[in-house]
Amino acid sequence: MTKPLTYAEAGVDIDKANKLVGRIKEIAKRTPRHGVMGDIGGFGGLFSLNLANIERPVLVSSTDGVGTKLKIAFMMGKHDTVGIDLVAMCVNDVAVQGAKPLFFLDYLSMGRLDDEVAAEIIQGVGEGCNQANCALIGGETAEMPGFYSDNEYDLAGFTVGLVDNDKIIDGSDIRVGHRLVQIPSSGLHSNGYSLARKICFDVLELKIDSHVPELGKTIGEELLTPTKIYSETIQKLIRDLPIHGLAHITGGGIEDNILRVIPRACNVILYPGSWHIPPVFSFLQEAGKIEEREMMRTFNNGIGILAVVPETYAQDVVGRLRAMNEDAEIVGEIVQRKGPGARVKWTT
Repeated sequence: MTKPLTYAEAGVDIDKANKLVGRIKEIAKRTPRHGVMGDIGGFGGLFSLNLANIERPVLVSSTDGVGTKLKIAFMMGKHDTVGIDLVAMCVNDVAVQGAKPLFFLDYLSMGRLDDEVAAEIIQGVGEGCNQANCALIGGETAEMPGFYSDNEYDLAGFTVGLVDNDKIIDGSDIRVGHRLVQIPSSGLHSNGYSLARKICFDVLELKIDSHVPELGKTIGEELLTPTKIYSETIQKLIRDLPIHGLAHITGGGIEDNILRVIPRACNVILYPGSWHIPPVFSFLQEAGKIEEREMMRTFNNGIGILAVVPETYAQDVVGRLRAMNEDAEIVGEIVQRKGPGARVKWTT
């Protein structure tokens, strides 16, 4: 060894990381929200809570990632939408409990820091925060040589929301006879991608830029469609309508997620054909010969959010959602549970 080694020669470029922070600061400034204190770059993000109109404030937190959907971004070389997915997966989870998302932090790790790719990713995070009306107040960008394959990275996100204790939506008021109203998804969102990729690239042997007539676009474009963010829609909906339960349809599909909300004494009846199912789902089901229950437990099947509401308000909820340009429908009802067996069933 004739010359001293540096951290950069070992694969970690601190100067490049510092330059990226400057770009992230500009993105964060475009996600303003009352309560943000300070600037990106400190040891912790500061946020001042305004509790003037909240008698019993409760903080609601969530963390999530994008999963193997990132593989699609790698294949396409397109990185400006997975940040939206990251925000969506977190803020939708706090929104369904009645909370307003306040702020968001991200974690981005790469084998070798590519500041252009990183900037694209964070731009997507900023766009997601704007859609959710929450502030990007911090994060971490880690360069980890030898840990990831070339041109690959991983993402995680963290959000905190605020709700009055008396306005938490926890499903405790759900009763037999309540109706289920769906708010549509934008596609696969960010779940079921291990199965979707197996069907598309192993079974069908498609290329990322293969045009699929049934979808009217390439398979890459379809699979990279960003996850829809529902936080603002939910806040407008719960403002003056009785919403007794909300389920974010993510991993576990319709079946598992609605059961996280309803009381154990209840079952769910779904009305087949009562909502529009985007063609990507029938495309995957037919190509993979997937059974119906497996579809229900793996994908959202066109439903992003399920709202559980009293029967007398169901049409009002549908009308309010349609006024917000959501193609909402009544898609099921809550019934009494009778003995063992499947708790989510279809009517005939």
